[in-house]
Amino acid sequence: MTTASSGLAQTVATIRSVELEVTGRCQLSCTHCCTDSGPGSSPGIMTAQNWLDVITDICELGIPSVQFIGGEPTLSPHLPSYIDHALRLDLKVEVYSNLTHVRPGLWSAFTRPGVCLATSYYSDQADQHEQITNRPGSHRRTRANIAEAVRRGIPLRVGIVEVLEGQRVDQAQEELRSLGVCSIQVDRARKVGRAAAAAHTIPSTSELCGRCFRQRMSISPDGAVSGCILSRFLVAGNVREQRLVDILASRRWQQLADAVPRPRNACPPDDSGDCDPANTPACDPAYDAFPFPSMGAAR
Repeated sequence: MTTASSGLAQTVATIRSVELEVTGRCQLSCTHCCTDSGPGSSPGIMTAQNWLDVITDICELGIPSVQFIGGEPTLSPHLPSYIDHALRLDLKVEVYSNLTHVRPGLWSAFTRPGVCLATSYYSDQADQHEQITNRPGSHRRTRANIAEAVRRGIPLRVGIVEVLEGQRVDQAQEELRSLGVCSIQVDRARKVGRAAAAAHTIPSTSELCGRCFRQRMSISPDGAVSGCILSRFLVAGNVREQRLVDILASRRWQQLADAVPRPRNACPPDDSGDCDPANTPACDPAYDAFPFPSMGAAR
């Protein structure tokens, strides 16, 4: 085995999950969104075939799971076909949705064996939740769909990101438990994306948990490859221009991995908040359990 192929094997062996941002659009405009997505955002230039090819490449690399995210992944008309393709390849699947609107046909996709859901919830009070999402009615719809997912027996993880002073985080956790949610994780907002702009700061590797580029990676709606959606400011390559295997084997990938501080001893809640996919499967030591274990929030 050559040095290059040995390095690639070591890189791939540690990656547990890939975040696929299948659209940049979202119904919400959350104040802390790490991808700066919203109703006016571009869906991206990756085609459906591009995404199917990437999912195939992920499987061929031996990476065990994918997470469909955005933006809001349910806004992609191709999401069911992406899920179906991943399942045919024996990949574990997670969909990270804001759950403000779930088309009837998507529920059947979400209830398939090997699929789990993750979402974000901010407060037991609608006005406080919607102060963060910037979308009236989003609290009621997300709450109702959380209850529906529990009723259908879909594995569900919920992340609460602390964004506001005095945010009713404890009460939100109590409400989620009353709805039957067992997997809840709390994290702080990370100063990347929209949150960095609001704080007038430049994104820094100090905001990362240290597992990006080592245990996970992400692919943006335009094909840019990073260590996770929190590290989108560190681009290793683009799958529209290179095969994923070549990006992972590149000097650029290794340089970025070396630039990110090593993982801290703690994982959740000392982990990424994303939007919040806080704590992707890669962050949980019990990840090898299946279906997805009770890990706290998502990514």
